[in-house]
Amino acid sequence: MTEARHALSSLRVRRMFLAAAKARKEVRRGMVVQARARDKDEASLTPVRYGLTASKKIGNAVARNRARRRLRAVAQEILPLEGEAGFDYVMIGRVHTAPRPWQALKNDLRSALKALHKEPVEDGSDE
Repeated sequence: MTEARHALSSLRVRRMFLAAAKARKEVRRGMVVQARARDKDEASLTPVRYGLTASKKIGNAVARNRARRRLRAVAQEILPLEGEAGFDYVMIGRVHTAPRPWQALKNDLRSALKALHKEPVEDGSDE
């Protein structure tokens, strides 16, 4: 069975990162994943877009770059298969991103995507 692969492009403008920051997020040991559904007119341009960020909380420049490289690699492997078309994803590196085992990092992204795309639970408070 062939799995559908989505094309990837990267988020490059600050306002795109800020828009994703206002959307849903999932925290895992190796990363934080934010996901935002784009408007219909934006969604047709590129199926899946992603951005990476690693702050000074992670460590020096070497540690931040290593974390970003690992996040980029896991995104390019997982998002084309498991990312939803029409979504922007921002992956935020954490202290545990660089030393985390590769398989665990992949599982972190998979579980975060699954949780982000799960249907919201209705609590019935509107009745």
